[in-house]
Amino acid sequence: MQVAVASLFLSGCASSSHSPQTADTSSTTNQTIVSNDRINSSRSGNTRQASLAPGDFIGSDGQLLPDIQSFARQTAQEQNIPLSDVEALLRTARYNAAAVRLMTPPANRTRIRRAWLSYRQRHVDPIRIRRGAAFWQAHRSTLDQVSARTGVPASIIVAIIGIETVYGQFTGDHRVLDTLTTLGFRYPDASRPERQAMFRAQLADLLILDHQGALDAYTVEGSFAGAMGLPQFMPGSLMRYAVDGNGDGRVDLAGNVDDAIASVGNFLKEHGWVRDVPAFAPVRLPADAARLVQDGLTPTSDWPRLKAAGAQALPGRDTHWQSQPLGVIDLQDEIRDTHDYRCATPNFFAITHYNRSYFYAASVIELAGEITNRMGP
Repeated sequence: MQVAVASLFLSGCASSSHSPQTADTSSTTNQTIVSNDRINSSRSGNTRQASLAPGDFIGSDGQLLPDIQSFARQTAQEQNIPLSDVEALLRTARYNAAAVRLMTPPANRTRIRRAWLSYRQRHVDPIRIRRGAAFWQAHRSTLDQVSARTGVPASIIVAIIGIETVYGQFTGDHRVLDTLTTLGFRYPDASRPERQAMFRAQLADLLILDHQGALDAYTVEGSFAGAMGLPQFMPGSLMRYAVDGNGDGRVDLAGNVDDAIASVGNFLKEHGWVRDVPAFAPVRLPADAARLVQDGLTPTSDWPRLKAAGAQALPGRDTHWQSQPLGVIDLQDEIRDTHDYRCATPNFFAITHYNRSYFYAASVIELAGEITNRMGP
């Protein structure tokens, strides 16, 4: 995931409230989940923070600022984490000006025009296609195993990792603790309090993961929005959907490709991926398809209704998709004044939970197809 937008982007745990037509959760960023033995050795004597100077959320009295202190107490109490551990971490948090800049809305709040073809060109590009085929070849065994277990095609998993980080090339260098503290307490858009609350929740998840020994919150790095690893998982998604792909007893989404592949497959499976169903149904929509278009992350129609409205199934033996919920989407290009209407299945919408953008989900599907073609028969 992931990206080049200041409109968020949450990978794995994408929870942006932007319109699914325009939100983009890609975020060229990184997570460094360190091994448990490294974490445990660094914890000895509670000295992990000893070499770090006080951060930027400290008051003139030398204590955490009131809103940060209140959060620390609440998190420690609700999650049964020693308050001293929570305070020690938060005392090192530094204001991340880059994250604030990237999240700051335009001064004139001009709406960005949707441009599907431009978006596609940026994400379904020769580099990702070429490297995606090489990645698939290198990790075919793991991809086959995860696909068999989850029902998610290998091509989709490969495409997501490609769009998110170009197979690990762009994984981010922002300390996640700094990013989430900054956006959780100094979010630049006062009209979006739900975004600030979301980042605070992700910060609490980061503290839980640190307490559990799943990562080292003093050092773990990620995107300007806090997404981590090859698949760009937010802390909440790491907690709920990341899995151990190689059986070594830990999850390392930054350094272990097997874990990254297994976690992407598990995320999509848990968000409704249906085995052996295409992401786009083989349907010819009627000329007035615009009246059938939906919004949101859940399909709102079905085949009987679409058929009654004039949709026609294209020739083919597989009709399993006809029993699934369906939705008609519009991949609009306002710059070129074009509309690309498609019939989406639950698998398309499963991808939108990874990133709340129809453009993102469609790009994943098309990149998967291009990589498959590159692989040959």
